[in-house]
Amino acid sequence: MAQAVDHRSNWLLASLEPDDLAYLEPYLEVVILPKGTVLYEAGDIIQFIYFPHDAIMGVINVLKEGQAVEVASFGREGMLGLISAIASREAFGRYKVEVPGSASRIDIRRLLEAMAARPKLRQLIRRYSEALLVQTFQSVSCNAVHTAESRCCNWILSTRDRIGEDLLPLTHADLAEFLGVQRSTVSTILRSFQMQGLITQQRGGIIITNRAGLEAMGCECYERVREVYARLLPMPLSWADHKRGQQEPF
Repeated sequence: MAQAVDHRSNWLLASLEPDDLAYLEPYLEVVILPKGTVLYEAGDIIQFIYFPHDAIMGVINVLKEGQAVEVASFGREGMLGLISAIASREAFGRYKVEVPGSASRIDIRRLLEAMAARPKLRQLIRRYSEALLVQTFQSVSCNAVHTAESRCCNWILSTRDRIGEDLLPLTHADLAEFLGVQRSTVSTILRSFQMQGLITQQRGGIIITNRAGLEAMGCECYERVREVYARLLPMPLSWADHKRGQQEPF
């Protein structure tokens, strides 16, 4: 399913030195990922590492009783699969496509070989690993102490940043799963957001109409994660220079 999409649509790949990207490029392939695709289940052996372009993927912990909790999400700022696969190569949860789109993928063996041979690539991935750890740490704290309304704002904003459009293919059911709340709770929250002029709703999606208002209603976690990524990684200037109220994506 390879498509003519630039691997540099992923910001980690785009930030590589030209010779490092050239080293990886023969082993990278672009794939199209439909919504709901399960890439790995817990315990599966990881074969490919994914660098999202406009797709968003999540790692979900499925408990014995059947409840599912999202642990982390990944977009064009990062990659999926390597951190959990360096030692055991086993997935530690369900790796699922949450927003459809494209991604570059590479066989994990090729990436590990490249990391061993290319010091700058190895350092970039180490810095990304630190940023991801902070993101996960912040997410755990956010889920424990912040309201569903604030967390919903964060999810809407981060989705917009990752796909680069104000029209988000998010349903009430999607947000309920991501936030770990009832669908009726999400419906109430989105109705309130629409009444305040922050979004408009349409079948199968949400349109952001007031980003600054959403940022004002969100909690500190959204900005905290952005600041960490901007500090540790060579993210686009619009991310590093972001101020509240601006309309630019990351």
